[in-house]
Amino acid sequence: MYLTTCDAIAAILRQHTGKEDVLLTDGGDHADIASTIAFSLAKELRKAPAIIAQEIAGAIGDQVMAETGAETRAVGPYVNFIFGAEYCMNVLEQAVREGYGKGKEKSERVVLEHTSANPNGPLHVGHIRNTIIGDTLARCFRKAGYPLEVQYYVNDMGRQIAIVAWGIATQGADIHAKGKGDHLIADVYIEANRHLEKEPALNAEIDRLMQLVESGDPDTISQFKIPVKRCLDGFKDTLAAMHVKHDRFIYESDFIRNGDTAKVLSRISHLPEARIEETLSLDLSAFGFEKNYILRRSDGTSVYAARDIAFHIWKGHNFDRVIDVLGADHKLIGTQLQTTLEILGERVPEIVFFEFVSLPEGSMSTRKGKFISADELIAETERRAMEEVTARRSELSEEERKKIAHSVAISAIRYDIIRTIPEKSTVFDWKEALDFEKQSGPYIQYAHARACSILEKAESYTPCFEAEGEGEIELTKQIALFPKVITEVVTELKPHLLAIYARELADIFNSFYHAEPVLRAEGKVRDRRLTLVDATRNTLKEALETLGIDALRAM
Repeated sequence: MYLTTCDAIAAILRQHTGKEDVLLTDGGDHADIASTIAFSLAKELRKAPAIIAQEIAGAIGDQVMAETGAETRAVGPYVNFIFGAEYCMNVLEQAVREGYGKGKEKSERVVLEHTSANPNGPLHVGHIRNTIIGDTLARCFRKAGYPLEVQYYVNDMGRQIAIVAWGIATQGADIHAKGKGDHLIADVYIEANRHLEKEPALNAEIDRLMQLVESGDPDTISQFKIPVKRCLDGFKDTLAAMHVKHDRFIYESDFIRNGDTAKVLSRISHLPEARIEETLSLDLSAFGFEKNYILRRSDGTSVYAARDIAFHIWKGHNFDRVIDVLGADHKLIGTQLQTTLEILGERVPEIVFFEFVSLPEGSMSTRKGKFISADELIAETERRAMEEVTARRSELSEEERKKIAHSVAISAIRYDIIRTIPEKSTVFDWKEALDFEKQSGPYIQYAHARACSILEKAESYTPCFEAEGEGEIELTKQIALFPKVITEVVTELKPHLLAIYARELADIFNSFYHAEPVLRAEGKVRDRRLTLVDATRNTLKEALETLGIDALRAM
């Protein structure tokens, strides 16, 4: 409703001014939206912006009211628009429906790659910011109506995997032992690195394995495949616990086997920027890069970057919009990739770069064995959530409390990570993440559960899609913004906007609930406020589920 009303007002402004860009912005405390068009017309009309704003408001006011029900006012140089009763009624009628906020089906095909951690040990806290950003974006794209495929790019032939394969062969590790495969692989990888550090000459064995796997040696391929599968199976369990699922796992080695890497290296070798010496590289200094972009080693094997280019060319040929989620440590290689694809005339991916999330305990390194796995983070957060749930709901059975604690824990982790803009590093704060009273996932879940409880106690009422008084209108207008926020997330690739919106909706609902009697109200006022509570409940549910968080009915 918000977007359609804005579109209608914009069309009227265009018709009156003859300008395509009518400069609509958030109206702040004074209006729902405002136009700054008077500023851009001042020079042309040789009038003060405030006079132009008055003239525009007087000329279009009746038409805006007739077509949208919005009031038009000039305040200084701004043309302000205040949405009215009809707008609120339409918002509430839509917001109580299942699936509220779902956009019209789009034709643009989108591919989104996220997580894609090397299969040499369990996902750790540093990985899951990638996972949560990627999965939240994916949910927003689907909510907005886009056909989407979520991919995991498996590095199944890189140096780390060669070290694991070598470690299994030399250490006699039981690759089929019980337990999560990703943790078992980490043990092998850490121990193998210790041997390699003590005897650097052994690295020649790793180089030999990498040459064999790229040349298609079947025994070496099998030697690599088994640990990769075991590790990925462990990843899938961790991802499922966090409500994350990939549509397809794409293997790096596929782009060697199908010849795509060889083709792209041949294309690149003919570019003016190509430098063929012992290695093949690109001189991208004209684009601001100091070091050459190496794509083929002196022994003839391709590097990860070459296979990544082949992968992205394939994605660009099969999808209309290509999006990657990458850590800040990949910024150089990511921007080199974008530049190379642009030179080749291929579709350039949009990349969401993020800084890292850490724990107060410090930084992590899989190679050295210093990391806190995502499994450990989930388990510890669940333990702390169980303490909180038990303190609040001791009358529930242990099984019921465990179920709530798991949902609360995942909510705490996902929300605490997604609420911060990707470009900012953050430390996961246990206490803040699990705070039911403040800016946390559980706080939003609790607001939803409160709305459910109010409706349950009310038993019956007659839906009334009206909003009267400051509190009701403010809450209705916040509900109206949900589809707009989803559109902003997919347009700007900023998933934290949805986290902020959901928390603000919970804040406004809690203020409304404390200030305005709902169950104690009578007649039409009771019906009106209960309808508003139901619209809030449904919007919170849709927002939470789009954030990958359970919308609990009781906590």
